[in-house]
Amino acid sequence: MSNHEGKYNIKAVSKMLGIQAGTLRAWERRYNMIAPIRNESGHRLYTEEHIKILKWLITKVDKGFTISQAVNLLETNQASINDQVELKTDGEQVDYSEDLMEELLYALLKFDESKAHDLLNKAFSLYSVDKVVIEILGTLLVKIGDKWENGKITSAHEHFASSFLRSRIGMILHTLPVDGLLPKVIGVCGPEESHELGLLIFTLFLRRKGFEVIYLGASIAEGDIDIVLNEVKPEFLFLSCTLVRNVKKTLELVDELSLKFDNLQIGLGGKAFSKVTPQILEPYASFLLGEDKQHWESWLRDRLGMKNQ
Repeated sequence: MSNHEGKYNIKAVSKMLGIQAGTLRAWERRYNMIAPIRNESGHRLYTEEHIKILKWLITKVDKGFTISQAVNLLETNQASINDQVELKTDGEQVDYSEDLMEELLYALLKFDESKAHDLLNKAFSLYSVDKVVIEILGTLLVKIGDKWENGKITSAHEHFASSFLRSRIGMILHTLPVDGLLPKVIGVCGPEESHELGLLIFTLFLRRKGFEVIYLGASIAEGDIDIVLNEVKPEFLFLSCTLVRNVKKTLELVDELSLKFDNLQIGLGGKAFSKVTPQILEPYASFLLGEDKQHWESWLRDRLGMKNQ
């Protein structure tokens, strides 16, 4: 039988793929990603090719993509259902993420936008949203920042790479659903900070959890944050600081806002905090988010737990 001949009814597909028939119908109706054949009685019949597409989409959803993002990857040729995942002899997936990150870094520093898109698309086809954005792009961000600070690349390289990454992460950010039961959050860079990619990655982490994040990006004018806080009334404010020279002003802002807004919980992130002495940070230990997803999870869990006590 040809891969393009109808073979499975919707009940068989539902059982085979572990997806509710109603969900399958909704996907077809909303996204038109497949068009099942109809038999003489008008019942859907799915081909082997349909099954292949559905398996791929379900795999991407299981990895953290929304169904709309997964469909978009296929429709825009950003991924292929024929992408293969190589396995080790013990059945674990071979991790090429570091190699992909290095290739992506090379492409960006060569101003090769087309190659960079291809590599990032490949990463998204193989790994979850969290792994690509937090592990691959997060590591890439640190490398680019270090090269720029040490004079190994020009500001043009840094700006091009930042613009590329900001655009791709932003595309994902605005498609994620919000959980209305979670508190509102504001994310903004500290005073005089314009390096916002670290904050953007952390914001994506929060949005993946369902938080409604008002993302302000690079630092705003002095005093404007008070206006935003009074209007939005968030429970959390996250400040990012990348450059060591801006740490002092960022910490002073924390002191100021802590006095003005009693119920506001403030989190501090950014690589600048890993480059200053422990003595400076000691009074602010409870504000520090940490440098990876595990630390972020722990910080949030503790703060939300305190709120519910």
